[in-house]
Amino acid sequence: MEKRADNRAEVREFLMTRRARLTPREAGLPAGTQRRVAGLRRSEVATLAGISVEYYAKLERGALGGASASVLDSLSRALRLDDAERAHLLDLARAADGVPTSGRGRRRSARSREARPSLQWMLDAVTDAVAVVRDQRQDLVAANALGRAFYAPMTGATAVTGRPGAADGRAPNFARFVFLDPASRDFYPDWDRFARMTVAILRADAGRDPHDPGLQELVGELSTRSDLFRTLWAAHDVRVHGTGTKRFRHPVVGDLTLAYEELALTADPGLVLFVYTAEPGSPSAERLRVLGSWSADAARVSGR
Repeated sequence: MEKRADNRAEVREFLMTRRARLTPREAGLPAGTQRRVAGLRRSEVATLAGISVEYYAKLERGALGGASASVLDSLSRALRLDDAERAHLLDLARAADGVPTSGRGRRRSARSREARPSLQWMLDAVTDAVAVVRDQRQDLVAANALGRAFYAPMTGATAVTGRPGAADGRAPNFARFVFLDPASRDFYPDWDRFARMTVAILRADAGRDPHDPGLQELVGELSTRSDLFRTLWAAHDVRVHGTGTKRFRHPVVGDLTLAYEELALTADPGLVLFVYTAEPGSPSAERLRVLGSWSADAARVSGR
């Protein structure tokens, strides 16, 4: 049976930060004078959502369990939540009610971290693009040859041969790399953007699976070791990946601008496949080709 989450603090802080960022003008309300709170008052959110002030105050104290779909929809509209934020609110409500989150974000034990053979075969069949799989803890679970070469700054000595690994025996982790490894600032030219994105994705994953001890351990470690992570985590921003374009600076081939697609692996809840490709004929496409050749040469030298 799904365990009911005591996520009242998470609910309270999420609703408070969403209310604080929304101005009366943005909400279509008169600003007035002598306002003592940042953003909207509780009474204003309640009015916009069509619920009583007492009920909204109860929700903001973290008592989200039992809230109806119509109330959550009205609250999402009142707080001007985007799609990712609305999904996060629904995930928080499901967790408070003890309802599984549609299979997303299911916990994975350390022993189940390796990719299924057929999944690795599929990755290995992708030869002209970077293909990697991560879990909800931001661990790199599997990669194709080009993916291992691409993420060499993060994975270190195991970037070319073997499955992803790290010097301390743990799986390479995207969040640890961003916040704890100075090499990430060279690898990500838009480092500030990547840092915010990483935390927002972790926030969304934590909302889906509040009982994941590995994710809780990761957040605790990063909060202790990185002041910036702690600040960004407290902002309660959430987002999903989907698709887009990112810039990288690889130590072997230089600057790359790559399009990415995110695909959820329905056979492995909690795992996500990322595929990075370059525009055909572009300098980035040529540099990816060179990186693939470098990877193949390194593998031959190593005797793989």
